[in-house]
Amino acid sequence: MDGETANRDFAAEKFIKRDEIERYLRPGSRDFIDDDAIRGELAAHRRPDAARIRDILQKSLAIQTLDGGEVADLLAVEDKDLIAEMAQTAWDVKHKVYDNRVVTFAPMYISSYCMNRCRYCGFSLDNHREKRRCLSMEEVKREAEAMIRLGHKRVMAVYGEHPMTGARFIADSLAAIYSAEVDGKKPGAKNRVRRVNVNAAPMSIDDLKIVHEAGIGTFQVFQETYDHRVYAEMHPAGTVKGDYGWRVTCFHRAFDAGIDDVGLGVLFGLQPDWKYEVAAMCAHARELERFVGIGPHTFSVPRMHAASGSDVANAKSTFTDDDFFKAVLVLRLAVPYTGLIVTARETKELRDRCLRIGITQMDAGTRIDIGGYAAGNVGQKIDEQQFMLGDNRSLEQMIVDLARQGVITSFCTAGYRCGRTGGCIMDALKTGKEGTFCKINAVLTYREWLDDFASPESIAACTPVIEAELAQIAEQYPLFYPQVKKRYDRICAGERDLYF
Repeated sequence: MDGETANRDFAAEKFIKRDEIERYLRPGSRDFIDDDAIRGELAAHRRPDAARIRDILQKSLAIQTLDGGEVADLLAVEDKDLIAEMAQTAWDVKHKVYDNRVVTFAPMYISSYCMNRCRYCGFSLDNHREKRRCLSMEEVKREAEAMIRLGHKRVMAVYGEHPMTGARFIADSLAAIYSAEVDGKKPGAKNRVRRVNVNAAPMSIDDLKIVHEAGIGTFQVFQETYDHRVYAEMHPAGTVKGDYGWRVTCFHRAFDAGIDDVGLGVLFGLQPDWKYEVAAMCAHARELERFVGIGPHTFSVPRMHAASGSDVANAKSTFTDDDFFKAVLVLRLAVPYTGLIVTARETKELRDRCLRIGITQMDAGTRIDIGGYAAGNVGQKIDEQQFMLGDNRSLEQMIVDLARQGVITSFCTAGYRCGRTGGCIMDALKTGKEGTFCKINAVLTYREWLDDFASPESIAACTPVIEAELAQIAEQYPLFYPQVKKRYDRICAGERDLYF
């Protein structure tokens, strides 16, 4: 099916299953995001005192999810000394849950065809300037090989909402990515993508089962805005994305389909009340905890940037870097077990600033044009991608920059393959146990990357970090350390993909 034929055949009612929305609604056919209640809480918590904030910080440090009033209190803090205390607690929470590491990944944009008419997006069906393309399965494999040669082991596969790229296409593309293999520098060392996460449109339970069986990692869907009024303004009626209920219940269906690892996000800057968006995203996390006892594995904080053909995206936003920092800070404290992703949409300077309050995942060497990795493209072309990026560092540059700040980069995917997902990963994160595995597996995968991809200069810059991490493991886990060192030595000798 070509894109134009699919455009004529597409109708929202063919893809939305009304009963798969209604079963998750509250009495009175209401979804779980109550705009008035959230805004009422924000209004009622405008002047928290310092003692109240410190009590909330202790709850966060105990890795307990904050309630709506507590989130509102944190959002209301303006005192610089209290914000500094919040930042220190956020750093402590991150280290307690995830230890001293940042996970890296890279997005693979597989198609720019989309049937929606979102007013802020370069992929909008109404944007006739966009140069559209959908990769074949052979092209997907070549793209994966190119990413592997850059050192990537985690991929976020990104799809527009279109009949050409439905569940079976997604499943086939996951298989193509997993099939890619590239030789390492040492004899016999093979490098592969070890986990593919998916950023795609909401799907039916049957379609989600297809994607689940294909080996999906995290299923990521961004609500864009939780504000019902703004959502309707930005997503025209008659499109699939125009149905708020179908989107906001997407993770309920994912859990019922067997996918137990999900990631939330909003598009900051889409509407002016960013504090509302933070509070609503936290409410979504609490709803998932209520529904199935498992909260989101990640929060993402994409911010609106320039996009082809969009007056909305190209208008000056009132959402500042300071607002962005505060949003990340409160999210880190509000749902303390959740990973925080700040992508290359943002500048290096802002990502470095957010690093100090506990972000856990960053992409690098990012290409968001279709087929850009295999083509070896450099620079950005606004009519060939969804939006514009702010951080164009290579993966190696980012790893070295992190090392100079004393932070280790992790390529670990062990949790997924050891069954540490869903309720298991939630328990391990909340108790701090997962941080132990994170630390050890970060060292093992870091050694792989240094041996297979790093220049001599990068090895010299990164060696102090890996030596410090090994020393800490030896000190903290003396009885376990010999097993860690044995696997570390096997990796140095050329073996790959060893983990705990």
